[in-house]
Amino acid sequence: MAYGVDTYDMGDVIEYEHKCMGKFGAKGEKRAPKKKATPEQIKQQNHANRIKRVRREIFLNFHPWDFWLTLKYKRGTRKYTKEVLADFKKWIDSLRKIYRKAGEKLKWIRRIEIGKYGGIHVHIIVNRPRTIKNVDLIMKELWGRAGINFQTLREEGGYEQLAAYLCKKGDDETQGQLSFLPEEDRKRCLSYSTSKNLIRPEDVRKRKRYTHWTMRRLIEEGPKPREGYYIDKNSIRTGVNPYTGMTYFYYTEIRIRNRWEDVSCGGAAEGIT
Repeated sequence: MAYGVDTYDMGDVIEYEHKCMGKFGAKGEKRAPKKKATPEQIKQQNHANRIKRVRREIFLNFHPWDFWLTLKYKRGTRKYTKEVLADFKKWIDSLRKIYRKAGEKLKWIRRIEIGKYGGIHVHIIVNRPRTIKNVDLIMKELWGRAGINFQTLREEGGYEQLAAYLCKKGDDETQGQLSFLPEEDRKRCLSYSTSKNLIRPEDVRKRKRYTHWTMRRLIEEGPKPREGYYIDKNSIRTGVNPYTGMTYFYYTEIRIRNRWEDVSCGGAAEGIT
């Protein structure tokens, strides 16, 4: 079986995943000894894949000026996640009507969270149309309650930190708070949700096959960026998958910005709390 590359073109950022496309290995390569993955290793790999997917969804659907919000409740408020979801639905439905009236589409990624003192709140990325004036005030008025914390997104060739935050597992403090909730509520607080209209990574993925020798040359000589882009050296990952025994090579290209363009960089939201 041949090697191949999955390319995810997200405009300012392009990610490449070079790997074996076959079940039985690539012609000309001797497979390294395989190891059987433990349940914990499978769990960690699934978590890493989830973060990767969310990062790509952010790149494909949002911009640096879009919002990272925290929808808050008054101190001491205790609610089941079912009630929080009802509050969120009412808020997002009202906001969607305003967007639709302005000819805009509303996109979002959401995570319900329990704080270390038991306070429940909602983190959400939401697009911020420039055609709607004072949209932040509109959002705040629609939510009411204890208000909203507003930050904007920043981009630095990757939203890894923000994606990891949306996908994070509960720590010791939050797990203690979650232990008081029913199982269904615990699940909702350890998962994220999105609007149905997001562009998904598989929508932009392009797959191309090539020979083992192309992969070997890539590893020995290094990748070359396409015109107008540079390679993020910190993004390069190469090695042998311990579970398949096959070689892989991953890297990211970032568009070279003009001097007058927004060069604020980050890969996370400002002031994540």
